[in-house]
Amino acid sequence: MIRLVPALILMLALAACAPTVQQPLTPPPTFAGPAIETDAVVVQDGARLPMLRWLPEGEPWAVVVALHGMNDHKASFHLAGPHWAEQGVAVYAYDQRGFGRAPGRGVWAGQDLMTEDLRTVTALVRARHPDAIIAVAGESMGGAVAVAAFASERPPAADRLVLLAPAVWGWSSQPLSYRASLWAAARLMGSTALEPPDWAVRDIRASDNLVELLRMGRDPDMIFATRFDTLAGLVDLMETASRDLGATRVPTALFYGDHDQIIEDAPMALALERAGDAPTLRTAFYENGWHLLNRDRQALTVYGDVAAFLRDPAAPFPSGAPAVPAE
Repeated sequence: MIRLVPALILMLALAACAPTVQQPLTPPPTFAGPAIETDAVVVQDGARLPMLRWLPEGEPWAVVVALHGMNDHKASFHLAGPHWAEQGVAVYAYDQRGFGRAPGRGVWAGQDLMTEDLRTVTALVRARHPDAIIAVAGESMGGAVAVAAFASERPPAADRLVLLAPAVWGWSSQPLSYRASLWAAARLMGSTALEPPDWAVRDIRASDNLVELLRMGRDPDMIFATRFDTLAGLVDLMETASRDLGATRVPTALFYGDHDQIIEDAPMALALERAGDAPTLRTAFYENGWHLLNRDRQALTVYGDVAAFLRDPAAPFPSGAPAVPAE
């Protein structure tokens, strides 16, 4: 028992070293409230989040608020946005805090602040397009943010939720050695940022679209070195998404690819098992799909299925994609 005392003291000391998380800004006295600008959206605390938007010629019948994935940014929808706009669907994609050119680049913003930003942006879009179907589409980490928001007591003011390979690789899906190492690193070396090891860059692919992967690798708005405390915050968020997937309060479609090497089938299966027979949730499985479904070589198939879901959440997917396998 005496030998355990130093270990317990060390654990308590580490627990006291909380990882860094962004705090809401203090708006200036002249702050006029949230607003959509030409190239940004100003949210509830005055933070300015850079934005891209793709608009159809006339008034859209549907609008998608698009959330990018980890270390990515608003341009992650640069292929889907123009396509959906041609189909009469407007797309608003913004840099989430800590990413792209948003405040606090590289520093984790926390689930509460990220979901509050989503609520604000969705409300602004709803006010601008009151007659349109409003949807949120989240890719990877963006999907996890969306699940956390839509399963909360204050879901965003949207009619549909689209999850593109949502990030659900939470603590409960990871080996004990991973959990312990990351927990300690986030507290001892939280601000240390590391790039992925060479083997990961070489052996793990996010998409079969090599042109897009090359573009991303040269994009200065991408983040290539990630802080340990940001990784821990991401795993916290993914645990929430895994636990609450079945609790979203609007019709929800989850799209997943057989070749996904980022969110593998075991954590996805756990999230779907936890969701059970949730009445709001349906899934689509793509045998040729990878992680970046909206940028894969078969992305047009996914675009069509998403558009059909926006029109009628109960309609069959045009691609005929089956449900995600249970195991």
